[in-house]
Amino acid sequence: MPSLFSSYRLGELTLPNRVVMAPMTRARAAARGLATPSMAAYYAQRATAGLIVTEGVQPSAIGQSNPGTPGLHTDEQVAAWRPVTAAVHASGGRIFAQLMHGGRVSHPDTIGTLPVGPSAVPAAGEVFTPTGRQPAPVPRALETAEVPGHALSYARAARRAVDAGFDGVELHGANGYLISQFLSSNANLRTDRYGGSVANRIRFAVEATAATVEAVGGDRTGIRLSPGGTFWGVEETGVTELYTALLTELAPFRLAYVHLEATVGDEVLTALRRVWPGTLVMNPVLPLGPKQTGRDDADRWLGLGADLISFGRAFIANPDLVERLRTGLPIAPADEATYYQGGDAGYLTYPAYQYAAA
Repeated sequence: MPSLFSSYRLGELTLPNRVVMAPMTRARAAARGLATPSMAAYYAQRATAGLIVTEGVQPSAIGQSNPGTPGLHTDEQVAAWRPVTAAVHASGGRIFAQLMHGGRVSHPDTIGTLPVGPSAVPAAGEVFTPTGRQPAPVPRALETAEVPGHALSYARAARRAVDAGFDGVELHGANGYLISQFLSSNANLRTDRYGGSVANRIRFAVEATAATVEAVGGDRTGIRLSPGGTFWGVEETGVTELYTALLTELAPFRLAYVHLEATVGDEVLTALRRVWPGTLVMNPVLPLGPKQTGRDDADRWLGLGADLISFGRAFIANPDLVERLRTGLPIAPADEATYYQGGDAGYLTYPAYQYAAA
């Protein structure tokens, strides 16, 4: 079994360890979706990770889900990201941008128009808006002719990401956002070529991936998936069949990786590991569930066939998480109240482990 701290070759990158910083919304971007100096400092502080995957970045204006999130669809946004990627690289790190189209998980008060989705079915629960949480609106169902343009938005943003200095991109195909909505059997009620059968429900994910690979190359493209996940009210019928078909279609693209979340039991996840011939990043515990990923979870999944292990919340309060994991130091708790509040408190204020004076 490989060690969590052994190196790994990921496309053209050599990762010094197998620890991945998972994407986490922190809502610290400036107006117009611009990255900030604080964001550069935040990611640079965590550059000892084998790979950093950023918070979700909207690939288009209509793709924005939450207020305070950054974009990669304007020249101004590209310019704002360059100091971030430069800071990570200067600190010895490697960084992918996660491209996240929110689809129906948005609000007119955030994006100035109705959000779009596969069908006119609202997300479950309340969404974030500039004035607080509000009920998720009924989205506008995309016309068939519109769908390819939204798939291409990931590719356009990927080109901008590479121009901004990112080492690659991760398509957010998980957690109830647009790609996940197309995979769903209750958010996607379409009767055209994008809905109904498994082959049709995976089509949008495959088209978005294919366009991105054509734009920046397979070795710079990953995708995150949450098999069987129920975020924002999505449901999926035939989970094993659905994701086996999807991974089979994605295999010829020779992606940098597939990033799976533990949103279904080990039996299904290990079956998908056998289907996927390339690099597997595993998020070993349910995102936003009661437990944070620890060393034991990481080692268990390395033993089950994962190549890289992603850690989410543990990275918030532990910029030196890799060293803490390596040496068995305590993992500091994060203040949940500061996750999305903006500002540097709870963002740049967590220190590396403080050793007692001899």
